[in-house]
Amino acid sequence: MTDQEETRIAIIGIIVKDKASVETLNDILHHYSDYIIGRMGVPYRSKGLNIISVAVDAPNQVINSLAGKIGKLAGVSAKAVYSSPEKPKNGNHDSDKPGLK
Repeated sequence: MTDQEETRIAIIGIIVKDKASVETLNDILHHYSDYIIGRMGVPYRSKGLNIISVAVDAPNQVINSLAGKIGKLAGVSAKAVYSSPEKPKNGNHDSDKPGLK
């Protein structure tokens, strides 16, 4: 990644139903570790699945690639939720709008 490349903050939500995919999932996450801010996993034992959230700071194409690779694993689903793009630096901020101070 170059210093000029714009990055976005995103959360990738992952549901793991097939424990056989966990090793491959961890390998993928390790491959993208330079972009990962943090991750949290929660076992949902009564449903027999695991819920994982991964916070990333990366260019759009990297986030899309990571979520896509994870989503292709057997018994795993993944969706990315992105932060809003950076606002123009012309002085327009949400705090300038009535009722948002």
